[in-house]
Amino acid sequence: MAPGVRLNVRSGPGTSYNIVYVLPEGVSVPTYCQTPGTTVTGPYGTSNIWDNISNGQYVSDAYVQAGSDGYIAPRCG
Repeated sequence: MAPGVRLNVRSGPGTSYNIVYVLPEGVSVPTYCQTPGTTVTGPYGTSNIWDNISNGQYVSDAYVQAGSDGYIAPRCG
């Protein structure tokens, strides 16, 4: 995750979903699957990819340093 950033974890893949909680800066999170959603611009570019980090918990891939601008995990489904 981007350094110095506290990241909103949402209940679905987009900014219109409720914030479940906020991740503290510098924390590492797993990416179980990825899905398209709201396009967001962050420290790692602009992306419509959202990372599923737990059941019903999503973060924008634009805030996660994944080493790629594309999908790095299976599609959620």
